Amino acid sequence: MNKNQQRTLWQIFERPERSDIPWSKIEGLLAAVGAELSEGRGSRVRVSLNGVRAVFHRPHPERMTDKGAVKSVRRFLQEAGVTP
Repeated sequence: MNKNQQRTLWQIFERPERSDIPWSKIEGLLAAVGAELSEGRGSRVRVSLNGVRAVFHRPHPERMTDKGAVKSVRRFLQEAGVTP
């Protein structure tokens, strides 16, 4: 995991939740920690890591992730054993 991905991980675990994290950075972080990403229907992205599975929706037309999605990504990472 590079420095930019580590920064993204810290941003995901900040409280209160941030609403200025680009989704592309979150996808890059997930790939860096070894998650398997696959395209779903529409804007859905299926993610699997350490036996934990989740489905997220890419934000559109904006590129920034909202606070609810950041909470969901944080919960997914915690369940998969990834913390800063």
